[in-house]
Amino acid sequence: MTTNKTNVSTVRLRCHDISTAALHIIAMLFMLMDHLWATLLPAQDWLTCVGRVAFPIFAFMTVEGYFHTHSFKKYAQRLLVFALLSEIPFDLMYGGTWFYPVHQNVIWTFLLGLSGIHLMETVHKKQKPWAYVTVSVVVVILGSVLGTLGMVDYYGAGVLTVFIFYFFRGRKWWCLAGQILALYWINVKMLGGLMYPIRLFGMDMELCQQGLALLALIPIWLYRGRQGYHSKAFQYICYAFYPVHMLILVLLLNYANK
Repeated sequence: MTTNKTNVSTVRLRCHDISTAALHIIAMLFMLMDHLWATLLPAQDWLTCVGRVAFPIFAFMTVEGYFHTHSFKKYAQRLLVFALLSEIPFDLMYGGTWFYPVHQNVIWTFLLGLSGIHLMETVHKKQKPWAYVTVSVVVVILGSVLGTLGMVDYYGAGVLTVFIFYFFRGRKWWCLAGQILALYWINVKMLGGLMYPIRLFGMDMELCQQGLALLALIPIWLYRGRQGYHSKAFQYICYAFYPVHMLILVLLLNYANK
């Protein structure tokens, strides 16, 4: 009887959670919407509003990937390879040229964050609290500076977003609260940007477009560690989607402008 109740509870839980595979697909769709706005449909502002959700999900998945990978070295190498492969499509899409040194693609952002997490975890495993705290402070500052100087996507704020999901990893109330407050500070206070005037409860207010990134916490919180569908082919499709879809959008844009 107890076993049956457990099975029923497990089934109900799976009906309301989101798997790793589903999170990847959701993030890719939101990213595609954002890039459609950046290329073919610039008048459709709603696309980039929805697209704000993509980056925090990818940042979250980068952290989860670190804790679930069998080999950090192979994980980092995959990111490096696809960061290199994605640079020309990214430059063509955002700069209109093969070489656009003032803005680097988002995989470099994740690679910086991943490297920082690996360094912090290496020290953490040595069970020296003060050393871990010291290294963590240095890594956060250095990661933010390198992200800004390296002009990676979302700059230092992007690297900090990866660190947020590392420091506040878990489902305890203070982890969830930390994610909300930290993401609000980064997206609304640090990044800011376009503001939409709205009227709510009879009061005139402003909605920060970048602040819509906090909506990413909804699918993230629905994730409970279930992997879902997985295969090597699917894994590399997820990696390849980034450079391939940008290249296709560039080709379509060039064709439309002829």
